[in-house]
Amino acid sequence: MPAISRYRLVALSLALSVALVACKGGGEQQQQGGPGQVTVVTLKTEAVTLTRELAGRATGYQVAEVRPQVSGIVAKRLFTEGSVVKAGEPLYQLDDASYRAQANSARAQLARAEATANAARLAARRSSELVKSKVISVQDDENAQAAWKQADADVLAARASLDAANVTLGYARITAPISGQIGKSSVTQGALVSAGQAEPLATINQLDPIYIDVTQSSAELLQLRRELAAGRLEGASELPVDIVLEDGSTYAHKGTLEFSEVSVDPSTGSYSLRVRVENPDQVLMPGMFVRAVLGSGVRPNALLVPMQGIARDAKGNTSAMVVDAEGKVAARPVTVSRTIGDKWLVEDGLKAGDKVIVEGLQKIGPGMPVQATEKGAEAAKPAAAPAAAPAAKQ
Repeated sequence: MPAISRYRLVALSLALSVALVACKGGGEQQQQGGPGQVTVVTLKTEAVTLTRELAGRATGYQVAEVRPQVSGIVAKRLFTEGSVVKAGEPLYQLDDASYRAQANSARAQLARAEATANAARLAARRSSELVKSKVISVQDDENAQAAWKQADADVLAARASLDAANVTLGYARITAPISGQIGKSSVTQGALVSAGQAEPLATINQLDPIYIDVTQSSAELLQLRRELAAGRLEGASELPVDIVLEDGSTYAHKGTLEFSEVSVDPSTGSYSLRVRVENPDQVLMPGMFVRAVLGSGVRPNALLVPMQGIARDAKGNTSAMVVDAEGKVAARPVTVSRTIGDKWLVEDGLKAGDKVIVEGLQKIGPGMPVQATEKGAEAAKPAAAPAAAPAAKQ
């Protein structure tokens, strides 16, 4: 083939390639110039419960430290450490020989006083008959009547002494003041204990129900009161409280807020709250660290935006891309306060009915026309039937 013909073929091939590239580029430019595809979420107002997660520790519903009320030697321990005891159940028996002797002595003194009172009563009756016949003087009769009354008073005093001796004797048998789970014993058989000693013999905790003590900042309390006064929040004091355990799991039983402290701790700037929780299986133990999720209020007309619809710049400012009434993209500065699940709670910048773009943000910019599809609408459409396979050639 001549060289001129080869050059013509090469030039023709180059021309065709350039034409194809130009056509392809023009098609891409035309496609890029059309409306972009985005997915939006149309905002709606809804009632949202605002919660606050606070750290706290579990404490016994009732705590009693067992201490002796009389001194003596521990003769016997009557409970099993770590067991559940009932109120009034005996825990320790002290050596009560001396206290029993005192009770017996008081009982004998009472019997003597009663005998003396009986004799004085009979003498007073005889005296009252003799004074009528003037056998004895009036003064002698008055002395007999006074002796009778004094003997009766001695009986009352002796009976009180016996009661006191019996009370002291009863203290030698130390009983449980409350029902609950008892811990380890600090003394053993043969130990000497004293009335009013500093160290308790054992500690009893009532664990069902149980208290969760948490603290909250006073600044948060002031903010909550301002929102309640402005009508943006409704009270939520009766809402149940969720308890989160140390391993991150949620406790099966919900709690109730019992009370809030009336004063603020000046060293921490916080105040205390107490939550009551049922604890039938005794999963919660005194001293355990937990977190309480308390409802701080109900926002009746809240706006929630998916997290992917909110952008944050280097300065920390937040914004959202919305589709306006003309089908174009518009940037909106937005103020958000907290996360609720996978959404942001909007405080300012958006309103109900706004269409916030949540997908396709990388291909759009402010002022661009877009074709919006509501999130979840594509999943609701039936899937298209697959195209029929071409017939095989014979």
